[in-house]
Amino acid sequence: MNAPLIDPFGRHVSYLRVSVTDRCDMRCVYCMAEDMVFLPKPEVLTLEELSRLCGAFIKLGTRRMRVTGGEPLVRRGIEDFLHELGSWLGRPDGQPGLDEVTITTNGSQLQRFASILRKAGVTRVNVSLDTLDADRFRAITRLGRLERTLEGIEAARSEGLGVRVNMVAMRDTNEDEIDAMVAWCGQVGADLCLIETMPMGDTGEDRTDRYLPLSLVRARLERRWTLQDIPYRTGGPARYVHVAETGRRLGFITPMTHNFCESCNRVRLSCTGTLYMCLGQDDAADLRRPLRAGVSDLELMGEIREAITRKPKGHDFLIDRENTKGVARHMSTTGG
Repeated sequence: MNAPLIDPFGRHVSYLRVSVTDRCDMRCVYCMAEDMVFLPKPEVLTLEELSRLCGAFIKLGTRRMRVTGGEPLVRRGIEDFLHELGSWLGRPDGQPGLDEVTITTNGSQLQRFASILRKAGVTRVNVSLDTLDADRFRAITRLGRLERTLEGIEAARSEGLGVRVNMVAMRDTNEDEIDAMVAWCGQVGADLCLIETMPMGDTGEDRTDRYLPLSLVRARLERRWTLQDIPYRTGGPARYVHVAETGRRLGFITPMTHNFCESCNRVRLSCTGTLYMCLGQDDAADLRRPLRAGVSDLELMGEIREAITRKPKGHDFLIDRENTKGVARHMSTTGG
């Protein structure tokens, strides 16, 4: 049972993104509907149950873990869960353990939690920030306040946490700000990652009009910035360049124009215990059922191994005028 998790295409699955809640204190237009119906609490795993599942993945060779939501920092008791994950860091060679625990957040609670994250062993945070304009921020997030996210980023930097800003690039929404975001990230000492919008869940918005290919964005950026391809990787799908003028890294996540499936080492665990082997496919494994049935750790690990044998080669997202192909579930239920 200690053999690594290898999928049918020879990829070593060593990265788990785990959602601790589907709830969020924002309603971003590309992620959620404005009037979201969240999961009944009995369907959501306790943090103790999630911790046990995470432990099973670590024993099967998971080396990186990213905590996501919804907004993970609104989950009551999240600090204890993070400390539990942190206890797997720095294990001696040859023993199951983690190389890194990171978190994705909208930043609204980050000022309060930055010190807690650092003490738990978190070294990097990804902060969703699609605009530096307060009115536009409110329009995109529907509920958010820009100043809280900016204060959260500053608190994270003050605690010595690495910060990557995640910006979903949207046509006629924030594409005019991408240059300014590159410059601002250079000023505050953060990396920037641009993301193409994906067809996931009914958000009440027509994402065809918002879709902006990052190949076009990069061509525009190169008129002003000197971008050099670099081999830097964080374990996720982003491909990075170095921005000579700022000294920072700029990442591109391109699920639409150039998928990153050939090297995918990731699976996603939802807060209900559903394991998604691919972000863009619906096949999944129910780990809550055996977990709550009281199976042994060995049996639980067997369930995970069986699920990995069904990991597909890749997704087939599509957005254009004639056809949009995606998945029905919202990003917030999938695990980032």
